[in-house]
Amino acid sequence: MSSTIRILGLGAGELDQLPVGIYNKLIKQELVFLRTEDHPVVAELKKEGMTFRSFDNIYETYDHFDEVYDHIVEELVEAVTTKGEIIYAVPGHPLVAEATVQRLLALDATVNVVIEGGHSFLDAIFTSLKIDPIDGFQLVDGMTMDPSSLDLTSHTVVAQVYDQMSASHVKLTLMERLPDDYVIHVVTAAGTAQESVRTVPLYELDRVTTLSNLTAVYLPPIKDDTLLYREFSTLRHVIKTLRGPNGCPWDKKQTHQSLKKYLLEETYEVLDAIDENDDDHLAEELGDVLLQVLLHAQISEDEGYFNMEDVIRSLTEKMIRRHPHVFGDKTANNAEEVVTNWEEIKQQEKIEKGQNNFLLDDIPSALPALLKAFQLQKKAAKVGFDWNDEAPMWMKLQEEISEWLQALKEGANDDAVEELGDVLFVLVNLARYHEIDPEEALTKTNNKFRRRFNYIEDQLAKDSLQADAVSLEKLDELWDKAKQEERKGEKRHEVR
Repeated sequence: MSSTIRILGLGAGELDQLPVGIYNKLIKQELVFLRTEDHPVVAELKKEGMTFRSFDNIYETYDHFDEVYDHIVEELVEAVTTKGEIIYAVPGHPLVAEATVQRLLALDATVNVVIEGGHSFLDAIFTSLKIDPIDGFQLVDGMTMDPSSLDLTSHTVVAQVYDQMSASHVKLTLMERLPDDYVIHVVTAAGTAQESVRTVPLYELDRVTTLSNLTAVYLPPIKDDTLLYREFSTLRHVIKTLRGPNGCPWDKKQTHQSLKKYLLEETYEVLDAIDENDDDHLAEELGDVLLQVLLHAQISEDEGYFNMEDVIRSLTEKMIRRHPHVFGDKTANNAEEVVTNWEEIKQQEKIEKGQNNFLLDDIPSALPALLKAFQLQKKAAKVGFDWNDEAPMWMKLQEEISEWLQALKEGANDDAVEELGDVLFVLVNLARYHEIDPEEALTKTNNKFRRRFNYIEDQLAKDSLQADAVSLEKLDELWDKAKQEERKGEKRHEVR
């Protein structure tokens, strides 16, 4: 016959709240095991003659609660093995915010665990605050809560806020999602004669003097829509509304095809923001890219093909699948090994899907030509299709330039276009050999040209002149001055 641990709840805090049956078992038992003596009803039960042993001393032995709870369970199992049956009493209800109870329930069948009621502190809190949990409710552990998982539109009760340190932790965690002055309620000893409900701004949570083991923090549901602007669910709702029956005519008429150019434009604006080292601008432009993703997902949801959850699921699965060194048992000691593993997994995925395993198929056809040339060469080089020395590249460049000049000389325009492409392709190869990103290099030159030409126009404007109204010699002269000013600026920067 298995041993039995009977778990009783001590209720919210006062003796007259205990059911008669629970009271009788606690008084008549030879020895009651208590998780903690720090509960108002215990003092009253002592007067009534209850004999008990608490585990309060164990809390001072360990640095982490998990270790405390494991120790308590070990002692309870040892006691019930000896006695055959014991009573273990916990604050509130055994199945509400009681980690030791969950550990006991997870034991094997050699120990029979019986839950025998008790009032939860939640009942008293609902009464004190006059809230109905059917409107949406969540109970979270203040010491382990994840701010990203909070539903800010529901009634939220945060437990485990028992002293200044825990309150400070909860405050800082909540400030990741809520404004500093968001109004919260600190509830202590709910449902008892000592009940206290303090209404304070969030930033004052760790300054409240009534914090104790009977304290919980209540967050009212957010009613101000502007406070939900940071929520992904709010953004999704906005996009759905824009595409809905009463939405925006422009958004409703968009298709995957019509949006293609905007995704490209927004991506380039992100790159500009990165080059500018402007974090605020970057955040804005990344939002514009996210808008494109959401629009495409909403279009497909409207058409019944896939939705945003499918996009997220696909990405999550891919990230886990292609990072076995993080989520599996494979190892990767450096970035190069990570890339190698990634490519191997991609190729295996293609085989499993029955796709043609052409090496260059992964290069998007819509890439800018210069970047595409770089990626094509880089991919082919991985299987050895590459020059080992730059000398033949320079020879090839001379050859291609000669062929281009010949085509121009003969007036063969189609051939000249193709030969110029060959010249550019070899230049990309040379850039790659010297570990230079040709796209970045040309971007720097484009920016330099724009900067210097802006200087020319600025100087001409001082004399009320336009660029098309002066000679080429004058433009060249100003161009040289622009170069000189840049060099002076570089020297000043070096001195600093």
